Amino acid sequence: MRKIVLVLFLLCAMLSSGQNRPLLYSVDDLPQSLLQNPGTRIDFIRHFGVPFFSQIHLSAGSTGVTAYDILSESDPDVNQKVRNVMDRITAGDYFSVNEQIEVLSLGWKMGDKMYFSGGIYQELDIFAYFPKDPAVLAFEGNADYINQDFDFSDVSFTGEVLTVYHAGLNYKVDNQLTVGGRFKLYSGIFNASSTGNKGVFRTVETPGGPNFYRHEVIGLNVRVNTSGYASLKEEEGMTVDEAVAELLSRSFFGQNVGLGIDLGFNYRVTDQFSINGSIQDLGLMFHQRDLENYTYYGTSQTNGIQPLFPELDQNEKAIPYWDVFEERIDRDLNEQTSEEAYTTWRPLKFNASFQFGTGKSILPCDYLISKKPRFMNLFGMLISGVNRPKGPTYGVTAYWDRKVTDNLRFRLAYGADEYTITKFGAMVSSRFKNFNVYLAANDIIGYTNLAKANSASLQLGFQFIFKEL
Repeated sequence: MRKIVLVLFLLCAMLSSGQNRPLLYSVDDLPQSLLQNPGTRIDFIRHFGVPFFSQIHLSAGSTGVTAYDILSESDPDVNQKVRNVMDRITAGDYFSVNEQIEVLSLGWKMGDKMYFSGGIYQELDIFAYFPKDPAVLAFEGNADYINQDFDFSDVSFTGEVLTVYHAGLNYKVDNQLTVGGRFKLYSGIFNASSTGNKGVFRTVETPGGPNFYRHEVIGLNVRVNTSGYASLKEEEGMTVDEAVAELLSRSFFGQNVGLGIDLGFNYRVTDQFSINGSIQDLGLMFHQRDLENYTYYGTSQTNGIQPLFPELDQNEKAIPYWDVFEERIDRDLNEQTSEEAYTTWRPLKFNASFQFGTGKSILPCDYLISKKPRFMNLFGMLISGVNRPKGPTYGVTAYWDRKVTDNLRFRLAYGADEYTITKFGAMVSSRFKNFNVYLAANDIIGYTNLAKANSASLQLGFQFIFKEL
């Protein structure tokens, strides 16, 4: 188990500079918008991404706590700073890291109404709720929490590394409606998850009983599933660096598979006003190989050790009270290791937005509508979310999108989510003939002092995009 923690920690450290990417959503001249909404409107006829560099996305965040809360020099007492954080943070707060690298990206127009796109990308996604009660119990003990429950359901996390092979179609139904879908084949590299745990620990006062207190563990059922980990553990003397290298070597052909789909649409209500929506990663991963699962379960009650001190001669041994106590706990609370197959849902993402255009211009470069009206200023709002073990996480973003020239575009955005209510972002996309470069950064205020930031997100890419003359 310690190796799992070390591997995940290393990957977080490498990738930390919401998983949703509002700065690229509905950008009609970037192929990456098709990954967020396969039914979005686009104005190019083919594209080809620079391998491994057409999209690099890194994001990390935490609610309720920042690195500054622990590492600041305002108070030299680290224990007190940790205690202050633990008093403030709740079991609903969480930490997340997401990374996505587009290995291959390409697409082309098929007839007058369809656009095919496909490719390969590698993704890492880690999401963990703060285990409030177990953390307090481990850090502070139970002395100040008599007759209070410590709930093990606070332990909830998911982590996975996988490669995604995908193919999608964007289809123009008529001059108003565009729809699209994308099929995905998931190739699992590594997975660790522990959700739906149960059980409480409490210490109860027992006046008049055999001891002052009684300790109870009731209905404990904690399970950790892993795939892609057992083979790493079997390697004698494998270092963390070697473990990461082994995981990366599985990037193209993982040991477990899954299937998923994306669906989306765009509806132009009027020339100026449109609405759209999408869902991504409606799919399952089937973990059947390289498995190792750990389950801790049972119910236990004890009044502690009640030693007797009889007079012993030199040949007699004292009663092994601690051994007896340990045996009793081990009998009541069971630990089981298995290799059972399990299934996990991919984190379902959903988006809904509207957009209003001003500053009309005509650009004869959209295969969807011949000589369509193009507005130089686009104002929009996007609501997005990701389904997580304890419920969806949400974010709202308002943006201004400006087409400066046919080759230069930028977007400014303001958003609010569970990380921060002051999330300013910016995106710029520029074309040099057919070669496109884009850069997007969200939560720009946080970049002024990353230690105080609750989240950070960065995207960039290089690709060739071809439009009709």
